[in-house]
Amino acid sequence: MGVTVGPSVGAAAGPSAGVLPPREAILARARTENFPVALWALGPRARRHLLSIYGFARLVDEIGDELEGDRPALLDRIERELDQPAHPVMVALAATVGECALPREPLLRLIEANRRDQRVHRYETLESLLDYCRLSAAPVGELVLGVFGVRTPERVAQSDRVCAALQVIEHLQDRDEDLARGRVYIGPFDAVGGARELLRDGPRLVSGLRGRARLAVAGFLAGGRRALDELEGRPPRPFARAYLRAVLGR
Repeated sequence: MGVTVGPSVGAAAGPSAGVLPPREAILARARTENFPVALWALGPRARRHLLSIYGFARLVDEIGDELEGDRPALLDRIERELDQPAHPVMVALAATVGECALPREPLLRLIEANRRDQRVHRYETLESLLDYCRLSAAPVGELVLGVFGVRTPERVAQSDRVCAALQVIEHLQDRDEDLARGRVYIGPFDAVGGARELLRDGPRLVSGLRGRARLAVAGFLAGGRRALDELEGRPPRPFARAYLRAVLGR
């Protein structure tokens, strides 16, 4: 299968299920993450909804990676809050889901990705890592397309590949941090080449979009390309130039 399964990473430190971080702490990470890379080019509605999705994705990641206590129980709590939101991140998400008519299934996959992180420690093949990206990365792209009302099967398929590339790039950047958690996402395979190939769907996806949806997705593509250039030892082109190239569908 290409994965190594073992005891839970970060096993429960005691009977407490832990304390969830406040929304302000979650959103503070937005300044250093790739997810909101093009927020400055979007209107207030899109910014609000994208930050709601970002906040949810970061919250479940914080539970899966950082929090002490019973992580599976906390993830179960977050799944219940999809129906009865209480945490401010979940309240904001519920408003976005309602206003944008977003599907529930991608949200469940993001939670499941962090459940898998408690069981699976190592990925030996690119195929097994991409199966994980189906849970951990693809849902974000689908939700972003949903915010702009442009979600179609063809675009979702293209977005899945781009999001998988961005997730692989992030794992390449975070190798030491992941290793400290006892996880090896990048096994003995050509992760850089795989990410570069997956990003080839980016221009096709961007070219089929218009308006703010195009600006947002182009921002993700430009950020991924620049990060990959750095990983390959190439001098990254200025972001403005990389962003313009992506907006033009090149």
